[in-house]
Amino acid sequence: MKIAMPVQNGQVNPHFGTSKEFAVVELEDGKVVNQKVISAEGLQHNHGGLAGLIRDEQVNAVITGGIGGHMLEALQQMGLNVVPGAAGEIAAVAEAYAAGTLATKPNICGCGGHGH
Repeated sequence: MKIAMPVQNGQVNPHFGTSKEFAVVELEDGKVVNQKVISAEGLQHNHGGLAGLIRDEQVNAVITGGIGGHMLEALQQMGLNVVPGAAGEIAAVAEAYAAGTLATKPNICGCGGHGH
């Protein structure tokens, strides 16, 4: 299983659309076996660009803090499981997701716009 997450200082970024980096985590038997960080520099709030970046990594799921409605829809239309409302260290969040124990809060990005 491969999961993408917006990352900021080793933690899940609370806002998907402003993230300059994404972690791509590969898990086997519920444990992280590979983790890399990819650059999204210049793609902030670029729905097509961010969706393409994620698609190219061939992930199964996206875990994020908050995510706007248009981006959420774009990722779901690609067949990805999108889990908003997550927080914490990247590897721990990935392993909790794989175990089915990831605690999330409601999507914290209900802004619907880019003026923030």
